[in-house]
Amino acid sequence: MLKYKRTGFNWRVIARSLLLLIYDAMAIMVSMFMALFVRFEFSINERFLFYWPNILAYTPVIIIVSLLIFAMCSLYSSIWTYASIREMVNITVASLFVTIFQVAIFFLLEPSGNRLPRSYFVLFCGFVFALTFFVRFLYRAIREFKSINRPLKVMKRVMIVGAGEAGDSLIKEIKANPHLNKKVVCIIDDAKVKAGKKIHGIRIVGDRTEIVEAAKDFKIDEILIAVPSAKADDRKEILNLCKLTGKEMMMLPGIYQIVNGEVSIGQLKEVDVNDLLGRDPIKVDLNSIMDYVSGKVIMVTGGGGSIGSELCRQIAIHKPKKLIIVDIYENSAYDIQLELKHNFPYLDLEVLIASVRNTKRIEHIFEEYRPNIVYHAAAHKHVPLMEDSPNEAIKNNVLGTWKIAEAAHKWGVKKFVMISTDKAVNPTSIMGASKRICEMIIQTYSKKSATEFVAVRFGNVLGSNGSVIPLFKKQIAEGGPVTITHPDIIRYFMTIPEAVSLVLQAGAYAKGGEIFVLDMGKPVKIADLAKNLILLSGHKPDEDIKIIYTGLRPGEKLYEELLMDEEGLENTENELIHIGKPIEIDEEKFMAQLEQIRDYVEDEPDDIKHYVKQIVPTYTGK
Repeated sequence: MLKYKRTGFNWRVIARSLLLLIYDAMAIMVSMFMALFVRFEFSINERFLFYWPNILAYTPVIIIVSLLIFAMCSLYSSIWTYASIREMVNITVASLFVTIFQVAIFFLLEPSGNRLPRSYFVLFCGFVFALTFFVRFLYRAIREFKSINRPLKVMKRVMIVGAGEAGDSLIKEIKANPHLNKKVVCIIDDAKVKAGKKIHGIRIVGDRTEIVEAAKDFKIDEILIAVPSAKADDRKEILNLCKLTGKEMMMLPGIYQIVNGEVSIGQLKEVDVNDLLGRDPIKVDLNSIMDYVSGKVIMVTGGGGSIGSELCRQIAIHKPKKLIIVDIYENSAYDIQLELKHNFPYLDLEVLIASVRNTKRIEHIFEEYRPNIVYHAAAHKHVPLMEDSPNEAIKNNVLGTWKIAEAAHKWGVKKFVMISTDKAVNPTSIMGASKRICEMIIQTYSKKSATEFVAVRFGNVLGSNGSVIPLFKKQIAEGGPVTITHPDIIRYFMTIPEAVSLVLQAGAYAKGGEIFVLDMGKPVKIADLAKNLILLSGHKPDEDIKIIYTGLRPGEKLYEELLMDEEGLENTENELIHIGKPIEIDEEKFMAQLEQIRDYVEDEPDDIKHYVKQIVPTYTGK
């Protein structure tokens, strides 16, 4: 429940309201006098003096009732600084009702010979509207005049892209709020019928092709993009044109702001590189497939990481019986614990600090909590670091997965979903090779266990721990240089919520033994991402911010693959989720190799990579 602070009496507000009441009372009296005065040809003649005493007799009642009508029509509760059409309608309605009340008095209480002329009531309504409107819009008019004459050197000159409802709302807010220090000087819109017309006095100067030229002509400092309903391709093209201006940019995130009536400066966000990927967000209707989670005991290993924590968030929405987070890193585990307790106060949550490499600890957790579903996201994922510490990649990724899988098999887990990576395909890094071994563990256990073991393979995740985007942003903020390993390096990208929603749906499809492959869309050049980020930050690549190519790091590929040559694709109900055909392996030989590598790696050998090549023939690391 929301709690509001007691603010006490605001004497300034009370004083203004009293002054407005006094003004309105006087305005009503003046309107009655002027209506009669104009009716009798601007003369206080005998006919005027015949009717005026009758009006005065009812004046106290008319004033009291009129002020009550004004109050009922919100004429004393509106913030007149932001008066608009709605307030004008309120004044009109109030004026009509006050006039109707007078008609009722004089036609019901006065004999026919004393009734006022009908034209009096029409004139009275016009005068009371004019006087009431005048005082309430006077302050706004003064403020508008001041805004026009405000020194331009302290104001940002703004271009708005989009002349629809969103753009209209932004213009009104900027005009109404002088503290924003913004002045809209031109508008861009693709609708040809709008070209040359004005919104709130600001001209629509052309379509998107005029963005760069208009930014120069109008000396634009900032571009506000208000096209929340635009398709991804259109949004990408508009952003590409805007970034050529080198100006600051902000945009409304989505169409839901229009629906909810939330369009305002507060809803604008900095343009992110995600907006330049040129595709619509992947949407999964989790409500239709998440029954397999509801009412179940769910365990997420690595639950404090970027992928694991988002898994926890989306699982929590669907009311599991209990959610168990297992993580070795206490700070990240604590952060997601606080978040989930705040957002889901009724969630039965257990947060455990444990290493997936600790057999006894893992056995104890499975024995005590008996999870129905396990999402295994715990892993070392940083390619260059694992190249320097290859034994740790094997201990954590391979042996950790093995121990979790064995415990899941032993304690009768229903589903086991392991998070894999495209780097497991024809791996050139020890990290990728270790994840390929993890996939082989999953496939082997699926054949001997009642547990449905599956793996989900996808590429790079924007915003995840170790992602290149936060590094680029930091380098840009420091003035450069931005470091890229190779000008031709490309990667598949997906946002964290997109990846996790597809992981959850893949879990619903699981029958056992599958390697699910997520459709990551088109690959993106890392160099293009870096240049876009530099442009979005208002700088020019290689002029303001230098780009340096450092060479491929150990274990790094120019491009990633999602399938090996031996694997074929099988479709699922979701066109973005495919199943890679399992590669046949000698399971007895593989399990013997696992036992050997388990014992061998404990001695911290120098040649573990050579040993891994015997298990993963497609591994080409050095």
